This record gives sequence, structure tokens and C-alpha cells, in this order.
Amino acid sequence: MKRIWSNIKWFFRRLKRVWDFLPIIWKGYDFDYSHAINLFKYQLERTADFMESDKAMTVDTDIRAKRIRTAIELLQKVYDEDYACEYQAKMKELYGPTILDFWFEDTGDGDGSSYLRHLWEFRSDSADVELVFDKLFKESQEKQKRAEELVWKFISHNIRYWWD
Repeated sequence: MKRIWSNIKWFFRRLKRVWDFLPIIWKGYDFDYSHAINLFKYQLERTADFMESDKAMTVDTDIRAKRIRTAIELLQKVYDEDYACEYQAKMKELYGPTILDFWFEDTGDGDGSSYLRHLWEFRSDSADVELVFDKLFKESQEKQKRAEELVWKFISHNIRYWWD
């Protein structure tokens, strides 16, 4: 009888787990990696929560939970593209809040095609602005790439210890 009760409790715990994950899975698409990242972050949050609970059995679970939460924060920062978009703030700081405004202008070919026009194209120093834009954009992209590499190195270095 004790074994049957144990199996019933196990079944309902698993069912609750599926229910908890359902909103994350429901919102996901197979063609967009960001949903896989969100699913991974959600699992890491659950693991950290468990390690911070009174159910954890091993030593130093608080340290492990902190490292997991650090990984979650880094993943959030990297996959929200905080570093990739830094150039925008720098451009606005240098040239004002409208410097990155743009619109699509019809090519006049009659096929609905258009090209991108930037507000800075009408400035007297447009060539200089474009050079600064290119430089800052490239720096932001490189910083984003480094951040992605670092977050996965951090996870790779620590993940084997994120269990109870």
C-alpha cells in the first residue's frame, strides 16, 4: 500500500511539473532558438529555487544557487542583446535622440521595393556620422559575440555542480 501511495504522489508531482512547464512550451516555436533559451532559463530558475529550499540535501547549495542565478542574469542580458544594442545609446548621446530615425523610401520601380533612409543622410557631416555608426555598430556586435561566448563558458564550467 505504501508503494502504491508513493507512485500516486510521484505521478501527481510529475503532472504538476508538466503543468508548470506548459506556458513556456506553449509560447515556443521550433524555428526560434530564443524559446529554447527561455526554456533553459526556466529550468535553471527551478533548479535554483530547489537549491534554496529546505528540500536540498547537499552542501553549499546556496553558492550553487547563486551561480545559477548569475547564469540566468547573463543569459537574459546576452539574449536580450543588451551588448549588441549599445551602439544605439552611444549614437544618441553623440548626435541626439533622433539620429537613428529612419524610413523606407520607395525606389520608384513600381514593384513595391524600397530602401532604407536614415535621418543622418541629410546632415552636412553625414559621412562622418556614418563612419562613427559603422565603428560603434561593429564594436557592439563584437562585444555581443564575446558575451555569448563567456556566458556559455561560465555555464560549461559550472553546470556539472548544479544538482542536488
